[in-house]
Amino acid sequence: QVQLVESGGGSVQAGGSLRLSCAASGYTASSSCMGWFRQAPGKQREGIAAIVTGRGSTYYADSVKGRFTISQDNAKNTLYLQMNNLKPEDTAMYYCAAETLQYGGSWYRCLFATDEYDYWGQGTQVTVSS
Repeated sequence: QVQLVESGGGSVQAGGSLRLSCAASGYTASSSCMGWFRQAPGKQREGIAAIVTGRGSTYYADSVKGRFTISQDNAKNTLYLQMNNLKPEDTAMYYCAAETLQYGGSWYRCLFATDEYDYWGQGTQVTVSS
């Protein structure tokens, strides 16, 4: 049984940094997408960063490019999201997710196709104050 557990959220001031972690148990897919998504109150869930497991290819939404970095530690089976220069508009619930389907070459699908992801964590709240 696959379980994803996020941690690392919190409250910071604008310009600050946080690192989110997602511990993945029971997840053994290789060459599949894992991603970070976020959902602000009243808004749809959006993909912000994704990585192809085993390959290390990474993709970012324009809103976070240059500020956020997605990475994985295969030994610890953990996904990370380093978030720097945080802005109030980054305030949201952050979720990690994982696919089982092998990556087919579509970075857009990997980054944005929320419905294609099979497993989701419970989320961790990030609040950025101005």
